[in-house]
Amino acid sequence: MRLTVELIQNSLSYINPLKDRELDLRVIESWIDTYRFACVWTYVGHKIPAIENLGIAKDQDAIDFTDNNISSLGNFPFFPRLRMLLLARNRINHIHPKLAASIPNLTTLVLTSNNLGELADLDPLGDLSSLTHLVLMENPITRKEVRYLFEGGLPLYLFSSDARIQHYRLWVIWRIPNVRFLDYRKVKDAERAQAKELFGTREEPTALASKIMGIKSRTFDVPSTTPGQLAPADKAIRVKLTDKERKKVEKMIREAKSLQEITRLERELNEGRIPGGAFDDDEDSEMKM
Repeated sequence: MRLTVELIQNSLSYINPLKDRELDLRVIESWIDTYRFACVWTYVGHKIPAIENLGIAKDQDAIDFTDNNISSLGNFPFFPRLRMLLLARNRINHIHPKLAASIPNLTTLVLTSNNLGELADLDPLGDLSSLTHLVLMENPITRKEVRYLFEGGLPLYLFSSDARIQHYRLWVIWRIPNVRFLDYRKVKDAERAQAKELFGTREEPTALASKIMGIKSRTFDVPSTTPGQLAPADKAIRVKLTDKERKKVEKMIREAKSLQEITRLERELNEGRIPGGAFDDDEDSEMKM
């Protein structure tokens, strides 16, 4: 289901226990447990694939996107009042580089159970100068890959097989210096000192920091000029697409019949959105159910 103006207008907006104005964009289903004679509430989500049309939401202190299918964190209007975003159990694998320009005063961001796969993908969060509470649990970057060596049927020892995963917490503390609580644990001064020793400074990063910063999730570059022209390297638009989506976008660009149509495709990709008609067939059928 798309995030339409009608859906936003019909969604619940209320004052939450923190005295903040919150927009609820998750779906609650209820059913009666006949065995216990009790009402059971479950959150199922709208299965929203992309963030759009939020300008109609006006001023909100918090927005709850939990249990949807959002893959890119971006495309917000200028929301200086927004302080909390709840995005647990989505499919986020990309954070828009200019996110901080749209929501500069964000203090709390929950990204539990998403698809963030590389530490460098978190770089845009470093520009959020007010971000103090961050949750990244159950993302690929936080899961330790453990290798067991056996002797006589018993595990001899185990260790992390990926330095990027091993240094996840220290990396986030170093890259997002304003964070005070990471994954519900307070950031200690000793951790900040250890992170600085391991990764250096922003002006003079260590070899390990430079290596990690150079590894980002696979993205697809789409030209932002008219057909027959090459886009400058500094204007490349980076959006993560599946192979099927990439082929569909290429076909849409080749078959574009006007400059306005190409401009529309460029704008959607630049905002971190997958153009309509380019979604995987599996996703389309899932959203129609």
